[in-house]
Amino acid sequence: MNEANAIGTTALRARLLPAPHNVETNKLLQEYVRIRLDITQRVPSTAEFNAAIARSNEIQEALWQQAKIVAAKDNGLVPTGLFIQTLNEMIDNQGKRLDAFRNRVPNIVLLALYGVAIVASAFAGYANGLEARRVRLPVYLMALLVAAVILLIQDLDRPSTGFIKTVQQPMIDMANSIAAYSD
Repeated sequence: MNEANAIGTTALRARLLPAPHNVETNKLLQEYVRIRLDITQRVPSTAEFNAAIARSNEIQEALWQQAKIVAAKDNGLVPTGLFIQTLNEMIDNQGKRLDAFRNRVPNIVLLALYGVAIVASAFAGYANGLEARRVRLPVYLMALLVAAVILLIQDLDRPSTGFIKTVQQPMIDMANSIAAYSD
């Protein structure tokens, strides 16, 4: 949501830039949004992800160059200053989103959780075997609940795959509104 808002505000303020910079900036922002949506709506390969980030960075640099050109022509323009401010926020939000994407629960932690679940289930089964009257339903339910909790943790940690998915509707809506700009 924050990234979509920052890009949308940048696009609105870009419309205040003098021609031809407003048109060029709008084109760059449209491509930027398409790239951002593409890497969040599917699971890209590492090479595709790295290429998308590299292109996003190139677009950010091109946008920054547009801002520098306009500011050099007349550094007293308020719209240029506002554009630069939101462009900086947009760049910061990409960094935050990439950080969240890259900081996942390590696979070793998930393996440790599964190992603990297996050991706990084995102990529960062993303890149940010691009983004269064997009731296996609680053991099976406990193993099922532990596995469900671990799978839930794993699913929440990877929002672009699994049953629980992150909604990208704010970014989609914002992309559509940028595409509709006709300056």
